[in-house]
Amino acid sequence: MSGRAPIVVMGVSGSGKSTVGAALARRMRVPFVDADSLHPPANIAKMAAGEPLDDDDRYPWLDEVGEWLAGHRDGGVVSCSALKRRYRDQLRTHCPQVEFLHLAGSPALISGRLAARTGHFMPAALLRSQFDALEPLDPDEAGATVDVGPGVGAIVEAYLHGDA
Repeated sequence: MSGRAPIVVMGVSGSGKSTVGAALARRMRVPFVDADSLHPPANIAKMAAGEPLDDDDRYPWLDEVGEWLAGHRDGGVVSCSALKRRYRDQLRTHCPQVEFLHLAGSPALISGRLAARTGHFMPAALLRSQFDALEPLDPDEAGATVDVGPGVGAIVEAYLHGDA
């Protein structure tokens, strides 16, 4: 294990959370989980039908993600949208030392990525609702915001070396 605080790779759908999260976990030699795998079937069905989740849908799911983080206090990476400050605060109630890596990109860039993606339950039609809900990291939140343009390897290296 890394001895480093667990990390949540956050951002809108299509920003690269799962890809960057898995690469970061491999580089750090820590466990990785995609928070999408922790959604109950009802949430996945709702999103697949083109309906955005509401807070009542999210809170139990965020508790699952928070419990995973608490179980990996000595190192782990999870990809999770964590779009709003209150969602990140909920995760911190389980694991106060968690850090966030916000993957940021323009709506045009992310939309293009979503259009090229296949086999995912999250339809591109919900992207606008995610950008509308997004609350970037506040200065008092542990973590960093990086542009998704440079690519996975550059993002991982920048974050690990404190250049993000």
